[in-house]
Amino acid sequence: MPSSPHAERHFTGGPTVRDVVIGMSDGLTVPFALAAGLSGVGASHVVLTAGLAEIAAGCVAMGLGGYLAARGDADHYASEHAREAREVRTVPEMEQAEVEELFAPYGLTATDVGAVVAALRERPDAWVDFMMRFELGLERPQPRRARDSAMTIAASYAAGGLVPLLPYMLIASSEAALRLSIVATLAALCAFGWLKGYYTGASRVRSAVQTTLVGALAAGAAFGLARLVR
Repeated sequence: MPSSPHAERHFTGGPTVRDVVIGMSDGLTVPFALAAGLSGVGASHVVLTAGLAEIAAGCVAMGLGGYLAARGDADHYASEHAREAREVRTVPEMEQAEVEELFAPYGLTATDVGAVVAALRERPDAWVDFMMRFELGLERPQPRRARDSAMTIAASYAAGGLVPLLPYMLIASSEAALRLSIVATLAALCAFGWLKGYYTGASRVRSAVQTTLVGALAAGAAFGLARLVR
């Protein structure tokens, strides 16, 4: 009987989705809190000006934070890679013992692992990569990861930040704009959570509800603080 080929589908965009989540979540909540806190003080154009200034500053700060975090990961990987390469070269017996420890939970004995170690000894670079992944749990970072992370977080922050500010661009009354901003922000959080669930393979409804609730709590807390110190 003909059989259909088995195709596995795995989500591989984890770092990018993480950056989008970080940028979009903050972009939806922080400018909303600022705009909401100022709504009872000035007209919509005043709130809008302050909100746009906050988005610009937030994009720079969040993007820089993403860049530094990714650079830190890359530097950490390079440092650990150099250490593993030195140990493979100078103390291969200790590295062999570590390989045996890695396979021990799977029921493989030192004899079973011997063939694996013998093959790795002939390929020092592959041995180092093996130890980096399976001993330390570190993956080689992408060459442009820091730059891409900074741009993704900054762009996501800007996109999220414009949602709660859009009503202030359309309505002169800041109080009326605030009511529409609340609805727009909650709707954006729900849609964002649904899309996040779609791309990560998680339950879309559950992701949408969780993202909306968490975002609403964060926005509400920030709004309360903004009103308190106004």
